[in-house]
Amino acid sequence: MTTHADRPVSDSTARPSGGPPYWARGETILWRYRSSVAPMTVVEDGPERLVAWLPGGTPVLRPVLADGRDLRSVDVVEMFRAGRARRRDVWHGYGSLRIAPTGRPWSVWLFWRDDGRHDCWYVNLEAPHRRDGDGVLSVDHAVDLVVRPDRSVEWKDLDELEGAVHAGRFTRAEAAGFLSDAAAAAREVAAWAAPFRDGWECWRPDPAWPRPELPAHLVADF
Repeated sequence: MTTHADRPVSDSTARPSGGPPYWARGETILWRYRSSVAPMTVVEDGPERLVAWLPGGTPVLRPVLADGRDLRSVDVVEMFRAGRARRRDVWHGYGSLRIAPTGRPWSVWLFWRDDGRHDCWYVNLEAPHRRDGDGVLSVDHAVDLVVRPDRSVEWKDLDELEGAVHAGRFTRAEAAGFLSDAAAAAREVAAWAAPFRDGWECWRPDPAWPRPELPAHLVADF
């Protein structure tokens, strides 16, 4: 387990998403937040969006407290005030397809049940993606939306956003901006705009794709 400060990504080599060069279908990239890393397979990449696949069983690095406990083992203020570490784990379940519309402050994750039936879309509020040679980088904004097949929307983790404000992770003005972004995403759902209307729930991965792996330099300390 590697311990480190949970700080925003500040890689000076990163550039905004949207422009070339683009990754080819089937390439492995890293999808990274402050404290988490997931290797994923590129499904589609271009000016309008990046689509990538994270199959069940893929090795990932996920955030935990500095002492190894789960983040949600403490209250929502301490969750953001305490030190963080990374723990090696695997992605559980069937898998997740992630769609990052260029320039938007969210990505949309599709989930399926273990039997392959579509379960939901998950709108993860986050900073617009930047990218470098390894993959994409973002900062999670705590609040999320769950969109069911009947198009109902459930707001998630508002308590965690409030905890992040109290812990000094985000300012009150930043949190208000994140909530405004979430409301904008909810309007996209209400209009059944892309990517919800695009039929991704019927998509299936290429069975020939190998499971993506974490680079050796990221797991050397585990």
